[in-house]
Amino acid sequence: MRQSLVIGNWKMHGSRASVASLLEGLLGAEPASGVEVAVCPTYLHLDQVLQGCAGSGISVGAQDCSHAQSGAYTGEVAAEMLADIGCTWVILGHSERRQYHAETDALVGAKLSAAIEAGLKPVLCVGETRQQREGGEANAVVAAQLAGALADQAQLDGLVIAYEPVWAIGTGLTATPEQAQEMHAFIRGELAQAAGVDAQKTRILYGGSVKPGNAAELFDCADIDGALVGGAALVAEDFMSIAGAAIG
Repeated sequence: MRQSLVIGNWKMHGSRASVASLLEGLLGAEPASGVEVAVCPTYLHLDQVLQGCAGSGISVGAQDCSHAQSGAYTGEVAAEMLADIGCTWVILGHSERRQYHAETDALVGAKLSAAIEAGLKPVLCVGETRQQREGGEANAVVAAQLAGALADQAQLDGLVIAYEPVWAIGTGLTATPEQAQEMHAFIRGELAQAAGVDAQKTRILYGGSVKPGNAAELFDCADIDGALVGGAALVAEDFMSIAGAAIG
């Protein structure tokens, strides 16, 4: 049985005051028993969130890491640095990184290696654009992203996959449960062919405009093990409601 996992991606949002308010709401809510919950704030707010979540059962991660361990990489943050301050998770290959920073599958794979070596739990994002889906290319695109990132990895313990249809991120559109389940089952099939991956134990999250109103229906699908939540993660009540829907 795979334990449900719900991760909040706060993206580039927050001030110290707003983060304190959000943490108050999250920590004051009824804990979602049986569901693993994590949040990923900006680099600037990691220390504040790590201190606030200490001992709470909510783990903390970063939204990205460098492919390098150290060196002349201005503006980059190494995976070992994130692990050193207490991060558990790191999101890799998010569609916004691929789109705005031209991240390739090879670079995502290098970041994945660095994250695993540092002891972080990676959340590898994959997903297709609307044009690719309408062109019948969704499976091929996702398969290529998986293969490119997972190739030649020494080990993949703790790997989590997040399927995020690009056309459903921040648009208000959401894949139907049938569409999401079909892709999640396809991903699990691809993972079964990847070296070093236990496909049946690997958690696959859905990430595309998840809200309290659609979470339970998505989580009822056999191969959906939780969610990578964007906008709704900035509202404590909504985020904890989504986490509660993942119970069981």
